[in-house]
Amino acid sequence: MTHSSAAPGESAGARSGGSHTPLGGAGGSGALRRSLATTMLADVDRLTDRAVDDIRAHSGTYASGAPVTREDLWEICRDNLLRALEDFGGLDATGGDFEWAARETGRRRAEQGVPLDTVLQAYRRGGRVLWQVMSEHLRVRAGRESDSRDIELDMASGVWETIDRYSVAMADAYRIAQLELQSRQDTRRVALFEALLDGRADDPAVASAAAAALGVPAVDRYVVVVAAQDPAAPPHLAPALEAHGMWSFWRPRSGRYAGVVRLPRRVTSPGRPASGPAAADPAVRTLLAALRERTGATAGVSPEFERLSQAGRALRLAEQTLRTLRAGSGEVAGFDARLAEVLLSGRTDIAERIVTVHLGPVLATGGERAALLTTLRAWLDHGCSASRAAEQLYCHRNTVLNRIGRIAELTGRSSESGEARLGWALALRALPYAGLAAAPAPAAGERDADGT
Repeated sequence: MTHSSAAPGESAGARSGGSHTPLGGAGGSGALRRSLATTMLADVDRLTDRAVDDIRAHSGTYASGAPVTREDLWEICRDNLLRALEDFGGLDATGGDFEWAARETGRRRAEQGVPLDTVLQAYRRGGRVLWQVMSEHLRVRAGRESDSRDIELDMASGVWETIDRYSVAMADAYRIAQLELQSRQDTRRVALFEALLDGRADDPAVASAAAAALGVPAVDRYVVVVAAQDPAAPPHLAPALEAHGMWSFWRPRSGRYAGVVRLPRRVTSPGRPASGPAAADPAVRTLLAALRERTGATAGVSPEFERLSQAGRALRLAEQTLRTLRAGSGEVAGFDARLAEVLLSGRTDIAERIVTVHLGPVLATGGERAALLTTLRAWLDHGCSASRAAEQLYCHRNTVLNRIGRIAELTGRSSESGEARLGWALALRALPYAGLAAAPAPAAGERDADGT
């Protein structure tokens, strides 16, 4: 907590470790210490009032009354002063443990969120008041000896030894309590994050508590990312995204890493709509690039959603996206860019049928198959342009035209038909999920037997 000088510890003769010697021990100034302590204990309430007033006068935190009320401050300040005086005078501890008040101060102030420096300052202020009052008693005592200056120095040394020791006990208890609080907060944060991903945030109370624990708004721009990587070398996802102004929270989940990412606000030009394709959003592009380039993880990204309570559904979509990507490929994709693959990956029977209907004869060609499939993919990816496909494949455009013609011949479909092109495109996407081994693509610049 915060107070003044003292706090409990162990009883006067048996401190932890056995290293502490009672300040009021026999011999030397022990009798004077006992006398001073006894006199001041008789008026400990007024001493407490004085210490509390001084602490509040020098601390805006304590003067405000929040989170520490004056009554709270007074109560624990009195406990600290009481035990400090008993310890200083070599008297029996009324509570059995001299440093109890110091530890209780540290624990309670940590729970209230009072900064440790503020609590230590209060201890110094309380110690100052304690010494001031003790000095007043020393100055007016009868029959002052000629060596009174030495006695006063000895008293001061004893007082500040007590205050320093109790300050250490308070600070140790404060740090321990702070670690325990952090652990409880982390546990609560993780539990509420799991509740979000499990779809239990339909309850508004859960959604609100999760937003508060994570420190983000319940309504904003969010996506869920599911990343797969070697558990022994987890991706450093949060720092990579934070560098781009994106908050995120991650947890390992079923051998993967699931995270909620808060996207920056959408920036729109005057007269242009705020909505549009996700891929056109600079924030989404930045997210995909950061995941791809800075983490090395293979990751699926959900569509954007507004309410944290929707994180459970978004998780399922991100997981479906990830399942369409080759393991260990380092590929990153959004759900919207993998719609066909998501649909096909869950139905092997349908994927196989699509491939059989639209490309079955091509797959049956054996050695010709790899070149035909690679050319068809390049041709479709480049808007059915033979010239552009040829540039990618490092071959002549006539080679592309010949291969597309061969595919049309084998499948009995016209390359000019939109329906044929759609069927071929779907079949190429379905091929990895159809249980039919596709031949490897030919090397760049490979020529067919026709020499083209």
